Amino acid sequence: MRSKKANILYGIDWILVLFYLVLIFLGWINIYSATVTETEQELINFTTEYGKQLVWIGLSFPLIFIILLFEAKFYEKYASIIYIISLISLVGLFAFGKNINGATSWYDIGGVSSIQPSEFVKAAVALALSKLVSDKLFNLKKFNTQIQALLILFFPAFLITLQPDPGSALVYTAFIFVLHREGLPFYFITIGFIALILFITTLYFGFINTLAGSLVLFLLIILYFNFYRKKAFKRGWLKIIGIYLVAAFFIFSVDFVFNHVFEQRHRDRFNILLGKTTDIKSIGYNTNQSVTTIASGGLTGKGFLEGERTQGDFVPEQQTDYIFTTVSEEWGFLGSSLVVILFVFFLLRIIHVAERQKTKFSRVYGYSIAAIFFTHFTINIGMVLGILPTIGIPLPFFSYGGSALWGFTVLLFIFIRLDANRSYEW
Repeated sequence: MRSKKANILYGIDWILVLFYLVLIFLGWINIYSATVTETEQELINFTTEYGKQLVWIGLSFPLIFIILLFEAKFYEKYASIIYIISLISLVGLFAFGKNINGATSWYDIGGVSSIQPSEFVKAAVALALSKLVSDKLFNLKKFNTQIQALLILFFPAFLITLQPDPGSALVYTAFIFVLHREGLPFYFITIGFIALILFITTLYFGFINTLAGSLVLFLLIILYFNFYRKKAFKRGWLKIIGIYLVAAFFIFSVDFVFNHVFEQRHRDRFNILLGKTTDIKSIGYNTNQSVTTIASGGLTGKGFLEGERTQGDFVPEQQTDYIFTTVSEEWGFLGSSLVVILFVFFLLRIIHVAERQKTKFSRVYGYSIAAIFFTHFTINIGMVLGILPTIGIPLPFFSYGGSALWGFTVLLFIFIRLDANRSYEW
């Protein structure tokens, strides 16, 4: 009979581990290409960005060992405490945080490096939500339990938005699909879709015009119910008015946040995306250069370290949010398609492993990290292609940054640890 440690090693999903290793290797190769200079073409130089990323990758393996060292039950038992600590880490930023690029999202570590707690909070939220949903008495059909679940998502998203870092806060909308998978009524997704439409129309047409347009729409709905469904109207006219008031408040909130919370650079990016302004030299410069760099790669790419636009630093901070442009220019359409396919199979594998879990806690956590990875991947690729605004979403395992790498590593390997334990101890 195998020992417990042997069982854990035997139970590890090595396919997910292989995906992890391949993705971080490909990510580092592209960070190297995006940051290396003609005078510093050496693999071991820890003063460079690619050298620092290599250190973070190396330190990821002791981190993985620590994650696997804890009993799987530990993550469920202490999920609430981990969540509270994560919120405290976000609150602490307002007093002790370091401002970088207009956002107070980092803790300075002795002037040597910086840690971004929001990258680790995602794992804490996934654990807390999994614990809540897996409770035997929890029922997502009930209003009070729905509020509990949504509040778990609201608090970190709200604190991150105030930094301000709306891009990172946007990730928490992905959990709605997880909750829907576990029984949340579909009308929540419908509400989310309507909210997205109101959000876009408010930004495009302004607060007054959107409010007036919504009022006309609701008056038409009232007239329809009054003439064609009088009984339904008599029973639900207060609900219809209540829905409009909620919509009006949401429209006002969007307008307020856009004009008073977002910085000018955030407003400019949305205005460019919506076509309200054209700017390829200032705020729109990154997106324009990104699209041009991707197109320059052609079918097969220009080759490793041969990307003229990558080596010429045409895309600012290309090693972070725009790392996919390096992939596209040097590897071309075929190489970038391979990266996309790798991510798709990686996500499918997570979902497959989530479905085989024997506990609801592990299954919900698995779907949560799948939603997080999918959101990061989709928004980042959409951003570099110019079909979504630049909102600072890193590409998992590719974008430069120790916090992002460690955050995604923690997310994945907690799940691998839970999965390794699925056949015993529960």
